Amino acid sequence: MEQQVYETERLDHLGIVAGICNEVGLIEQIDTCVGSTARKVSVGEAVQAMVLNALGFVGRPLYLTPEFFEHKPVDLLIGSHLEAADLNDDSLGRALDRLYERGVTEVFAQVASHSLSSFGIVHQFYHLDTSSFSLYGEYKEEEEDAEVITITHGHSKDHRPDLKQAVLSLICSYRTRLPVWLEALSGNQTDTKSFPETIKAYVAQLKSDEPVYFIADSALYSRENVQELSEVKWITRVPATLKAVQVLYQSVKPEQMRPAAETGYRVLPLCSTYGDVDQRWVVVFSEAAYRRETARLEKQVAQEQEKATRTVQQITGHEFATVEEAQTRAEELTATWRYHSVTFDLEPVPHYNHRGRPRKGEKPERVGWRVTGGEIEPDTDAILQKRQTKGKFVLATNELDSEALPVDKILDSYKAQAVSVERGFRFLKDPLFFADSLFLKKPQRIMALLMVMGLSLLIYALAEHRLRQQLAKHEEHIPDQKGQPTQRPTMRRVFQMFEGIDVLVVTTPIDTQRHVLNLKPVHRKILKLLGPYVQKCYLVDT
Repeated sequence: MEQQVYETERLDHLGIVAGICNEVGLIEQIDTCVGSTARKVSVGEAVQAMVLNALGFVGRPLYLTPEFFEHKPVDLLIGSHLEAADLNDDSLGRALDRLYERGVTEVFAQVASHSLSSFGIVHQFYHLDTSSFSLYGEYKEEEEDAEVITITHGHSKDHRPDLKQAVLSLICSYRTRLPVWLEALSGNQTDTKSFPETIKAYVAQLKSDEPVYFIADSALYSRENVQELSEVKWITRVPATLKAVQVLYQSVKPEQMRPAAETGYRVLPLCSTYGDVDQRWVVVFSEAAYRRETARLEKQVAQEQEKATRTVQQITGHEFATVEEAQTRAEELTATWRYHSVTFDLEPVPHYNHRGRPRKGEKPERVGWRVTGGEIEPDTDAILQKRQTKGKFVLATNELDSEALPVDKILDSYKAQAVSVERGFRFLKDPLFFADSLFLKKPQRIMALLMVMGLSLLIYALAEHRLRQQLAKHEEHIPDQKGQPTQRPTMRRVFQMFEGIDVLVVTTPIDTQRHVLNLKPVHRKILKLLGPYVQKCYLVDT
């Protein structure tokens, strides 16, 4: 009787990740950019291993990558010549070094461009933003390398000013988390300076016959930047600190604005020449934002009222030498009040140079003034003026052709920032995504790891884009978390659905056979929609 050996390997959703990596040629693209290393694990293979680790969402740092792959089908996921032990910290570390030497932005741009082209994805609008990543440990400045970033303190978007950081600049395609450009920046880099440099760098390698538009937050909008980017089309929010914007907030009333195409918004187009650059401005009023912001204003007014009441109570009974001194103290106490004023009630307090009751007609040696209470009054004008500013913001673009870029499109494209690059950063900052991986002590490797994180986002977003596109095309649905049919699932939900998918390996003296276990009809539907590269990773005939 022939002896048979049975083993199981955990596949789960990693076949989806590997399939998308294979479809875009991730290993080949990176190895072509970086070149041969004459090592068993090529740079491309190491990167694919790191992407699989990151999208495994198990919270393992990089140095435990061999443990992550110990009971997984490495041959299906990366290459038949590799074993889990080959994917050690030496292989991954050297791969990160080679990525830095070649240029992380250049490598990422090549892979992203090829990937989007393979999927036939072309967009006209691009969203730009940055985020900070907090780091632990000491980092020495690399004086001999002008390309390496500085790990240092800066404005922390993680609200951890006590930690040093690196900054990641990301450009994502319209209304998607698909990253098309990535740059690692020093921890003290500001958006105002980095945004125009990033845009110009991306435009320099962008091949497009159609005009493209870059969308960013108000950090892009400054006199210097609008002049510097005069040859590039942009859409951005105008800072509320500008005097011209403050005037518009006070003077433009919602009833003067027309309803926007999107329900709940009203718009008013205007012209501007800020920075000596001709522009179109759009004053936007959001009903939802107005309700939210006025509720917050009312809460602030009520809190200030309570604070004012406590202040009056604390000062009541206090005596001052003169009325002027009492008035000065009152001004000091109310200096921070924005929506209230107070009038203190004072009574004279005579003082004599002896004990006991004063004699009739005796004049006091001095007269003090005691606070007996105070009347707090709301500043209705200040509250009204503040209320008039709520729910409003101003957008600007240097596209002067209203037919090429209608007002409603300006609003729509700006609002899409929330479902594009901002969602991308939320994905990258997931606690289970490369947990504790940013322990690397070399800034060069930090830069390369940030690039790998960006590639992980690219693969995830491509899989999500493909599945949603195919579900809509074939009028199919899959169940969401509540069991309801949906055509717009998140890949995180799909990954959860694939938990428990194993590979059974049956080895005999003659051959080795493999069988994927626990595939249900819904899994097979998803695999078919995702395409042959993904199906191959689950040993499904196409």
